[in-house]
Amino acid sequence: MSKSPELKGSTFTLSALHLVDGDIKQATDHLKEKVSQAPSFFASAPVVIDVTLAGSQIDFKQLKAGVENAGMIPVGISGCKDPYLQTQAKSAGFAIMNAARQMQAAEKAMEPTRIIRTPVRSGQQIYAKNCDLVVMNHVSAGAEIIADGCIHVYGVLRGRAIAGASGQQQATIFCQNLQSELISIAGNYWLSDKIQEEFWGKGVVISLAENNLNIEHLAL
Repeated sequence: MSKSPELKGSTFTLSALHLVDGDIKQATDHLKEKVSQAPSFFASAPVVIDVTLAGSQIDFKQLKAGVENAGMIPVGISGCKDPYLQTQAKSAGFAIMNAARQMQAAEKAMEPTRIIRTPVRSGQQIYAKNCDLVVMNHVSAGAEIIADGCIHVYGVLRGRAIAGASGQQQATIFCQNLQSELISIAGNYWLSDKIQEEFWGKGVVISLAENNLNIEHLAL
């Protein structure tokens, strides 16, 4: 007996581009810069565009083409309640993202912590689904560790650390020695050049406050 395809709910890590006005070129130029800085992370990555602050005159075809030209894949828009704008966005090939459903997905019950005792090598990806992640060794440059909950690294963190991957804004990153290429919580991220010198190579705690990353020294 042949098996039928199944449609199931799931969660994925998506970057979100927040338009602060209707200037599409400025927004897509910003994406180009990010892709050039971290191509292994952003190139061909899916992105959702939040148009809450973009006004009512949005050229969605230009927006879609600009995002694609920047090197990312536009999958949908959020923050759009106007039925007319939603129709235009759909005609341009965008999905309409439902923030309420995204929040429900982020509130799934957490599972026991995943513990990694060996080094995380370059090119390796570790994903702790619906749980916290503890790495009791080093994370090499080019490696990626992801958790739906918090991340704890007891060695040197040189790769990319992504906490709150399913949208959990209370997620936190704890690190004994921060030298990371990228840190992210619930879609908010910093590349290495955004990390202040006083925290580089130090023990830190990274959290999210009002949709902005906050970093402080780890008190031992």
